Amino acid sequence: MRYSATSVMLPELTLEEQAALLQRLGFDGIEWRVRRVPDSGRGKGYSEWGEHKNDLTPENFLENAARMKQVAADHGLAIAGIASNAPATDLEQVKLLAEGAAACGTPFVRVGCPRGYDGSVDYNVLYEEAVEAYGTAVDVMAPCGVKAALEIHGGTIHPSASLAHRIVSHWGPERVCVIYDPQNMVSDGYETTEIGLELLGPYVGHLHVGGHRPVEKGRDEVGTVEWEWPGVPMGEGLYSYPRLLKKLKAMDYQHFISIEDFRSVPPEEKLKEGVQYLRAVEASLD
Repeated sequence: MRYSATSVMLPELTLEEQAALLQRLGFDGIEWRVRRVPDSGRGKGYSEWGEHKNDLTPENFLENAARMKQVAADHGLAIAGIASNAPATDLEQVKLLAEGAAACGTPFVRVGCPRGYDGSVDYNVLYEEAVEAYGTAVDVMAPCGVKAALEIHGGTIHPSASLAHRIVSHWGPERVCVIYDPQNMVSDGYETTEIGLELLGPYVGHLHVGGHRPVEKGRDEVGTVEWEWPGVPMGEGLYSYPRLLKKLKAMDYQHFISIEDFRSVPPEEKLKEGVQYLRAVEASLD
C-alpha cells in the first residue's frame, strides 16, 4: 500500500516543510491543498480551513505546478491528488484546477456537487442538479486528462458508496473517481466495507482515513441518546482498518491511502501515529 497525507492538516508549514515532514515520517505521497480561502477565514491566523502559509490557490496553481512537482520528487514523494473544495458549478475554478493538476502530474482533483444535503431540498432534486453540473465539470476537465474526484462525505447526497456510485456511474472510471472515506461513513452512510468497494470497483481512486467513535452527548426528554463523534487514533475508532486493508489487498488497490486527522494533536505526532498504525496493520495481513 502507498500512504499519503493531506496538507490541509499542515497550515503552518511551507511547501518544502510539508514535504520534508512526510518524508521524515516515511510517507509515500502528499495530497496537496489548493483552495480559495473564504473571507470568513482571513485575518485569523493559520488554520486547517482558513489561511495557510503554503498559499496554493486555483489562480496560482499552474505557475506553482513545476515547483510542486520538483519539491515532491526531491523528497521522494508522489503527488497523490489535489484537495480542492471547488463546486462542480464553478467551471472557471474547475478549469484552473485541472490545468494545474495536469502540469504537476497528479491524477485527480476533488470536485464537489453543487449543494450539500440538509433536508431542506428533496434528494431527487439535488441528484438531478448534481448529475447535470458534474457532467459539465467532467467535460471541462477531460482535455487535461485529470479526473474529477467525488468524496464520500456526510452532509452531502453521497454519504455512502452506493450513493456516490449512483452519481459517478454516468461516466467511465477514466474520467471520474470516488474518494472512499470510511471515517466519514461511521457516522453517516456506512455500508459493508466489502460490498461498497466491490460496487465501486474501478471508481475507487483514493482513500481518506482517520478515526472516530461515538460518545454519549446527552439524552432528550424521552430518553433517546444523542451522540457526538470525536476524533480518535485509527486503532481506537469504530471502523475496522484491518478489514479495509485486507479487502484492498485482495482488490490489488494501486492508489493512495491518505491520512486526514483534524484532532487537536501536534501534526507530526498524529501523522507518525497514523502511518505507523497502517503499516503495522498491513504487515499483520501478510
